[in-house]
Amino acid sequence: MKKLLTGILFAVLVLALAACGAKTVEDDKTTGSGSEDIGEVEVTTLKIGASNVPHVIILEEAAPLLKEKGIELEIEPYQDYVLPNQDLASGELDANYFQHIPYFESQIADFGYEFANAGAIHIEPIGLYSKKYTSIDELPNDAVILISNSVADHGRVLAMLEANGLIKLADGVEKVKAEVKDIVENPKNIQFDANYEAALMPQLYANDEGDALLINSNYAIDAGLNPLEDSIAIESSDSPYVNIIAVQEGDENNPAIQTLVEVLKSQEIQDFILAEWGGSVVPVK
Repeated sequence: MKKLLTGILFAVLVLALAACGAKTVEDDKTTGSGSEDIGEVEVTTLKIGASNVPHVIILEEAAPLLKEKGIELEIEPYQDYVLPNQDLASGELDANYFQHIPYFESQIADFGYEFANAGAIHIEPIGLYSKKYTSIDELPNDAVILISNSVADHGRVLAMLEANGLIKLADGVEKVKAEVKDIVENPKNIQFDANYEAALMPQLYANDEGDALLINSNYAIDAGLNPLEDSIAIESSDSPYVNIIAVQEGDENNPAIQTLVEVLKSQEIQDFILAEWGGSVVPVK
């Protein structure tokens, strides 16, 4: 009897020790603020909103490099220029990657967003397209040019048309803030129609609307157009319209965000951008 009791006590003691020493994945994992520590490797998840092309593609290329540094990307594609900033402001996103600096600044001014520019990544030169004419010089008198209703792009469009000799803007006008009313010379009496969403411009081009129209390169590429080959005029690569990583104020100092920008500006990603789009998308240093 004594031997039986001793055996039972021994078995209970073994089970108790095993239970105390057992570890599960949940025991090892500490979560909080989008990061988890599994064993000795801390993994941080960043949810980033981005336009389909080229932003999502660039992020997908960078994802394996970031994973090596303990950062997991959750990429949320967007088709418009409004929701990514709304979702960043609400905390739905940790960052977004779709907009250039003048648009970013105009959004802050218009909506009071408390955003910060975490880093400049690339430029997408805007192009003028036409199914009717093969060069900007062929545009006739009274030609109608369609431009998007994104006011932040109007100065960009007008500066590009001025650089190509189609119009002249008033002296002293800040190019990025120029408007149609700032045109002082318009020898062909070009008419501007600015009533369209930027995302619709490729479809308007396919429908042969207007005499020519301006298309942002992300939408042009997404629609199968090559900005360098298919446009009849294109913005120079020294454009101030640099696409950035936008975050809420304070998050630009977050180590995970800084690592994201560092990887996106790495030589490997810059080489990928140039090889993938051949100058239609230009990385910045």
